[in-house]
Amino acid sequence: MEVRGLSVAYGKVEAVHQVGLRVEQGRIVTVIGPNGAGKTTLLGALMGMLAARGGVNYAGEDITRIEPEQRVSGGLCLVPERRELFAAMTVEDNLVLGAFHRYRKRDKTIAADFEQVYRLFPRLKERCRQSAGTLSGGERQMLALGRALMSRPRLLMLDEPSLGLAPLVVRDIFRVIAGLRETGVSILLVEQNARAALQVADYGYVLETGEIVLEGPSAELASNPRVIESYLGLVSAKAG
Repeated sequence: MEVRGLSVAYGKVEAVHQVGLRVEQGRIVTVIGPNGAGKTTLLGALMGMLAARGGVNYAGEDITRIEPEQRVSGGLCLVPERRELFAAMTVEDNLVLGAFHRYRKRDKTIAADFEQVYRLFPRLKERCRQSAGTLSGGERQMLALGRALMSRPRLLMLDEPSLGLAPLVVRDIFRVIAGLRETGVSILLVEQNARAALQVADYGYVLETGEIVLEGPSAELASNPRVIESYLGLVSAKAG
């Protein structure tokens, strides 16, 4: 995906201004920044859920005017911050919904993908008959990721996957995210947890008040004094 001069406004207030970024195949790219920086708005625009100005090219095609459903069919998938699970439905039925557009195409590889998701998240297999509403926060995030993977995404966009999770669960989630790189899935990771995001990503962007203010390989950003001071804290500064 290549994004050029993307701007999004709510009325007269511009939440995202002239953002440009690139996600290459099989790479993890992160966008870090404070609350209110425009990160979630950016993802909404990339999925076609928010009106935007600028250009968005995906797999070599201009998708600026393509509806969200078509973007999903083309391999774009968003795991939103709130996870948006169907609480009254079972874990398994939530996963089935992730593959809905593939069912309509009579895709015969769906059963294999169930097993792949259950290998990544054994706890989901243990709870496959439970309703999603009974899961813990970490399990709900696992289910949201698993449901997204059932759509066989080419580009997976994750909005704050660590939000509200215990440190040990965050470590597990990021381990899975890192492993997805080996499957060829490209990932655009939006995160407030800058330390975890930069550890797993290949390249990063810093978004502040709707604008990209820094970018570079993740290792370089992690050693940048401005990033250390604003996002990584004094421990990292002393370690550096």
